[in-house]
Amino acid sequence: MNQELEQPTTEAPHTTESQTVTNSGKAASENKMREVFIEKVILSCGGVDKELEKAKALLEYLVPERKPQVIASTKRIPAFNVRPALEVGTRVTLRGAKALELLKKLLGGIDNTLKEKQIAPNHLSFGIKEYIEIPGMEYQREIGIRGFNTTVVFARKGIRVNRKKIKQGHLAEKQHVTVPEIMTYLKDNFKTHILPRRRKTEE
Repeated sequence: MNQELEQPTTEAPHTTESQTVTNSGKAASENKMREVFIEKVILSCGGVDKELEKAKALLEYLVPERKPQVIASTKRIPAFNVRPALEVGTRVTLRGAKALELLKKLLGGIDNTLKEKQIAPNHLSFGIKEYIEIPGMEYQREIGIRGFNTTVVFARKGIRVNRKKIKQGHLAEKQHVTVPEIMTYLKDNFKTHILPRRRKTEE
């Protein structure tokens, strides 16, 4: 009698649900397109005539390697004697490692504490009342006592899609940086303390 040869059967490896979740989470964490980074840090200060010169001197003192850009008005506001093309402020923009270094120093001027309401999708803003509150900054007589505003812009890779002049595309909603993601970034990279927003209590 001919004996039938039995072929060995190979069973597919059993994959548990927990392993699937772990692998997908690992893949998501390694996705470079999902990484959040600081695109730029903008310092701005307002003023007209002599006050504008002091504002420019302040930004030059804070960021000596960059020349401040003058901001001109595009509207007419009679109540404030503002007319089109009137120089009403100045600003300076930093990117890369210098922006991170400056932001760390600026956060020291506000005790490394931010309010949740100061954070919005893709950016955050905060003000410093007096520049001498920043660690390492000394009083300058030609500047006096002045404050300024700071805006930090967050982004993900792919932001260039909707900024191109040719074949401009639409940036997907999931590529925007949400408020919780910005809060997590600040806590992980700068150890920043975030004060929660006050919730309205029902009467």
